[in-house]
Parts: sequence; C-alpha cells; structure tokens
Amino acid sequence: VLILAHTIKGYGMGDTAEGKNIAHQVKKMNMDGVRYIRDRFNVPVADDKIESLPYVTFEKGSEEHTYLHGQREKLGGYLPTRQPKFTEKLEMPALEEFSALLDEQNKEISTTIAFVRALNVMLKNKSIKDRLVPILADEARTFGMEGLFRQIGIYSPNGQQYTPQDREQVAYYKEDEKGQILQEGINELGAGSSWLAAATSYSTNNLPMIPFYIYYSMFGFQRIGDLMWLAGDQQMRGFLVGGTSGRTTLNGEGLQHEDGHSHIQSLTIPNCISYDPSYAYEVAVIMHDGLVRMYGEAQENVYYYITTLNENYHMPAMPAGAEEGIRKGIYKLETVDGSKGKVQLLGSGSILRHVREAAQILAKDYGIGSDVYSVTSFTELARDGQDCERWNMLHPTEEARVPYIAQVMNDAPAVASTDYMKLFAEQVRSYVPASDYRVLGTDGFGRSDSRENLRHHFEVDASYVVVAALGELAKRGEIEKKVVADAITRFNIDADKVNPRLA
Repeated sequence: VLILAHTIKGYGMGDTAEGKNIAHQVKKMNMDGVRYIRDRFNVPVADDKIESLPYVTFEKGSEEHTYLHGQREKLGGYLPTRQPKFTEKLEMPALEEFSALLDEQNKEISTTIAFVRALNVMLKNKSIKDRLVPILADEARTFGMEGLFRQIGIYSPNGQQYTPQDREQVAYYKEDEKGQILQEGINELGAGSSWLAAATSYSTNNLPMIPFYIYYSMFGFQRIGDLMWLAGDQQMRGFLVGGTSGRTTLNGEGLQHEDGHSHIQSLTIPNCISYDPSYAYEVAVIMHDGLVRMYGEAQENVYYYITTLNENYHMPAMPAGAEEGIRKGIYKLETVDGSKGKVQLLGSGSILRHVREAAQILAKDYGIGSDVYSVTSFTELARDGQDCERWNMLHPTEEARVPYIAQVMNDAPAVASTDYMKLFAEQVRSYVPASDYRVLGTDGFGRSDSRENLRHHFEVDASYVVVAALGELAKRGEIEKKVVADAITRFNIDADKVNPRLA
C-alpha cells in the first residue's frame, strides 16, 4: 500500500500561520485566530465565553464522549504507560552450551560464521528458540546464513508463492507462513523498523522477543541513525550485528562500504553496548552476556551492537579466566618475553592478529617484550572510566575507584591499533596507566584493494605497530632513535607520504 499525503504546514491556523514557513515559530495566537479555528472546526464555544478559552467537554453518552473514552480503554487507561519488565521467566542458555565456540576451531572461520553458529545454539534451546527473530536487509548468503532458510524458513504471510531460482539447492529460498527470518530486501529502514517492533515487544505486548538485525556495518548507524537513537529512547532490547565490518577488512568495496566509524556513532547512544570481537569465543561470551542482561533476571534496558568480520583466520580456545575481561572490554591475551624493554600492545577485531604479529617481531628482532591485550570494547572501557571519575569527584573522602583498564594494564608504553578511526581507541587515553599511549587507526575513506595493502596504507598493520612501539621506547630514552629510523626503512614505509586521512 502506498499512501501519498498532501499536507499543509500550520493546517487549520488560518491567517496566523497556515501555509506559511513560520508555522513552527508561532508561539501565540490572537483572538481572531482563535475564533477562526472555532468556526472552521465547529468547536462549541459561544462568543461571550471564547476569550476565557474554556476547556470543551462532551456530554456523557454522546458519540464523541463514547468514542474518546472507548479509545482510551483500548489503550489501557488515561495516561500513557509502558511495561518496564515482562512477567514471563525465560531460562537463558548456559555459557557451556556455546562450548563448540569456546574451544579452538579446527579450521579457519570468520567471526560472522561464529555469530551464525552461536545463533544456531540458541535455536536449539527450547526456552528461547521461538523468540528469536533474525532480520536481514540484504543477502543472507553474504553472512553465511542461508542454512537458516531450510531450518526455520523465511516468514511470508502467504507462504511460498513462487518457485525460487535456487530451488535445486539444499538451502533454497524457502518462504513459509511459520517462518522466523524476516528477509526485508535492500530496505534498511524497513528492517530497522521490524527490529524496533520486535525489540519493544517485551513492553508493548508482555511478550519478549530476541531480534537480531544483521547488516553491512556501514549501513546501520550511518543509514538509519534516527532509528538507532529511537531504540535507545524506547528502551529496546535486542542485537544489532554489523557484518563485513572494518575499514580494511571488507576489502575491494571502496569508500561506500568500508566501515571505520560505526563504533564512533554507536557510542553516542547511552544504552547501546558495543563490541568489536576478534575471536569466536569472544563472540559467544558477548552474545551470552547480552541474553542474560536483557532477558535474564535483571532485564536491563540495553541493546547490543556487535561488529563481525568476513575474514577467515585461526580461532584459538578461550584462555582461562578471560570471560570477565571479554565482557568488561579488555583482557591480557599473551605475554611475549624480551630482554631489552617492555611495551603494551592493544588490538581489536581483525587488527588484533597484526598486533600479535608485531609482538613477535619486537621480541625476535629487537629483544622487546610485550603484553598483548584483546580489547573487545573501547567504548565500555571509556564509560567505566567516566563512571569512576564521576564517583571519585562526588565522594572525595572515600577510597578512589580505579577504572577497569587501569587495573588490567601497567605503566609500560602502550600502542593501540584498530580497524576504526583513531577516536575509537582514543576514548580510553585518560584511563590508560601508561604515560605514553600511541593510537593507530583508519581515519579516511575506504579504498578498493587487498587487505594487506589497505592495512599498510592506513598504517595499522604489524610494521606500523612495531615502529610505533619502538618510537615510544625511543621517547623514553630506552632505545636509540636510529633503531626507529632503521625500522621505518626496513618496512618500506614512506615517511613523507600523504596522511591516509587525506589521501
């Protein structure tokens, strides 16, 4: 159905503002304007009473009275209300149910595939499987989700009305009246609206639904930012999954598709919890945490934004004791020993592997040791730091609280590298205990090239992490500046090239 509405700015206001561009600025109306409205809309107020602007009531039993009160009854009363918590108790899956993702993977996969496998775990859970609402605005096959076509079907109120072009495939485009997937086509606003409806069902219908809106990460907050803000305003609960994320990871699709800033946009929404995981076990822990927080006993009014990748690589097992750090935003992944100094290296998403590679180069070729940290959420770490600072300011006589990142890290020089704008990792600068903190990021427009070339272009690969780390040590006088200059030459870095932010 297409409705074309021909509207008039200031409708009904007559000479005061009807059809005039000043309508929004009109704050008062003279009595001639009031009389015009009375006459135009047949408001039953006599001339001798109109100047007192009486409140118009309708006689009990009249058509108007019956209609108005009947509508309020349908809406649940005379004051707008929302149900803050649903009354049904949902049994959340235990983290152990995701054990296949917590263990080392026997072949290289992407974090997007890890997400799909985690979703399949949920679809096997009797308590929540019928509450899951996967929503797609583009190609399900891009995200490796075509297996769900046969498993749970694509929702269509009229069922399958045609023979799909891919009918001969096992995972063909199966539409069903009882399908669970909402396949919206290339319609981000429609998909976002469907997500909003499912994400508020706990409040509007006392029926908690668990929606997952999966999309190209570039086309989420950037394209339907108003809906994402509305999601915060409406206290929605659900998951946003920004697939094919990272400025250099979705290689070959240029500036229109390569996302290096969605995490900057998501941090503006107070109740949007954002993560940029690197490994399958991190995806599992984060998704489980979201389920528990939003649909468990606490029923927190938050929603989760998780960026996932289309790059396949080795997925290790979860290190012992990493779960808390994954949820809070940072944990130490490994320590690489060295005899000539120590640095701290931070990474997230696809760039963490380059950070780990840099740690090995520093140790092998320069004798520099490293503590390597996986940062699942710079945003949550920054918020924690802000909360600590606020509490300390307002409680001057009590023991000061210490930001989580400051508890985990130490005072050795630190370098952070991500697939997002520098501002992403800059958020935590005030809370990093190291006095020297260097941030690498992908400021600038995306390019169509290989991942290797893009990461070198944006200065976030292992070679730049090594140079940055050596540079911080040189600033402290722990190594000679010539060591840094030699490293720049060794890695074929053009020191005078145009800043990638402007290139």
